Amino acid sequence: MKTIFTKMMPLFALLAGGAAQAEEHAAEGLAKAAPILWEIPIPGTDGMVIPISNSLFMFALAVLFITVVLRLATRRMERIPRGLQNFVEWIFEVLYNFVESLTGKYLARKYFWYFASIFILILVSNYMGLIPGVGELTFDGKPVFRGANADLAVTTFLGFFYALLWFVWVLREQGPVKFLEHLFAPKGGLKGLMRNLLLPIFFFVGIIDIISICVRPVALAARLFGNIFAGEAILEKMGSISWLAMFPFMCLEIMVAFVQALVFLMLTAIFLKTQVGGEEEEA
Repeated sequence: MKTIFTKMMPLFALLAGGAAQAEEHAAEGLAKAAPILWEIPIPGTDGMVIPISNSLFMFALAVLFITVVLRLATRRMERIPRGLQNFVEWIFEVLYNFVESLTGKYLARKYFWYFASIFILILVSNYMGLIPGVGELTFDGKPVFRGANADLAVTTFLGFFYALLWFVWVLREQGPVKFLEHLFAPKGGLKGLMRNLLLPIFFFVGIIDIISICVRPVALAARLFGNIFAGEAILEKMGSISWLAMFPFMCLEIMVAFVQALVFLMLTAIFLKTQVGGEEEEA
């Protein structure tokens, strides 16, 4: 039971914490549902459309911003980097060392591309949502901009996209048989009668592991959304009073935006490491 408690409680804490943050500040002025700005018809369908919300629009702008910065930094690569190239290389070097400390060398080499991308994308999206004036410019009576991660639809996509990648990576590293063995097989080198007696317990723990795996993307999405939504709701409320009232909260949210991107990176890296960490030594 202690093992079950340790596996499940952190995930439920993440889920409950994010939901509580969002619920507490839902009435602060920022609507939970992101308004739809445009609807793009899908050719060949009977009236089906792709809704573009202001948070999705902001998410696309974050991707565009990152792309432009990286293109500018790498258009004239030099052996001894300087300027923007030096800054970008420094960021990726720090990130790589951090990811390697979490996952080990083998997993860092193979999957760093994801961890670096998701951290930078979440961080840039969070900071873009803090730009003064975001949410004030309107189109057809709706705010054009909204922090991407202040929309549960965006964070849900990030959480379940990682869950899909995690499943693919685990099958690639372990194969289906080893994956099932990792979940249900007896551990600790037990043999004989003791092994057979403990089989039902290990099977039960495996079921708990499956529930934990299913809860992870929901917990990731709720935690990120809850913290970012709460922060932007507070800033909007304080901004309606005065810039002076908003200033200390802006300083706090600058730190929170970084911490939430870092937490998402750490959790996703640890989830992968705990499942396939043993395969690193064999590789």
